[in-house]
Amino acid sequence: MTDESFAQAARTYGDTVYRVAYHALNNPQDAEDVMQTVLLKLYECKKEFESDEHIKHWILRVAVNESRRALRSFWRRTSVPLEEWRETAAPEDPAKAEVLEAVMALEPKYRLAVCLYYYEGLSVAETAAAMRANVSTVQTWLLRARARLRKELAQEEEREESVHVRPEIVP
Repeated sequence: MTDESFAQAARTYGDTVYRVAYHALNNPQDAEDVMQTVLLKLYECKKEFESDEHIKHWILRVAVNESRRALRSFWRRTSVPLEEWRETAAPEDPAKAEVLEAVMALEPKYRLAVCLYYYEGLSVAETAAAMRANVSTVQTWLLRARARLRKELAQEEEREESVHVRPEIVP
């Protein structure tokens, strides 16, 4: 890989690697470490890539593997408190922020499957390949993640409605 092609790949896929790692690890510093490791591996890679899609799939596969390695690490740091994360990563749209918060509260396997499928736009088969899981397993994870998100968001909506209900004034 030439320096020019590496620079282009780093610009194109750097944010994607960070988002995948962040969804897997729920920690910005760990996600930056994973992104740096993935890009270093890409730079040192002697493999000839067939196309941009091939590079993308290779990078995502390495990002998932490095994220898993970081999760298993003895030195794994504690995650950022949700309140701090909310301040730094909340989208401007409150509905999107609420959904993103619920996604980040999912278990890592569900969170990563949702990230790859919905946020990165991979197919179920591509998500399964990136996570080294069966297609049917990823479909099950996505089904369960959607059910948990639906339940959590419905509960959140009920909590908000109960706060806004005016108590009756008894004479």
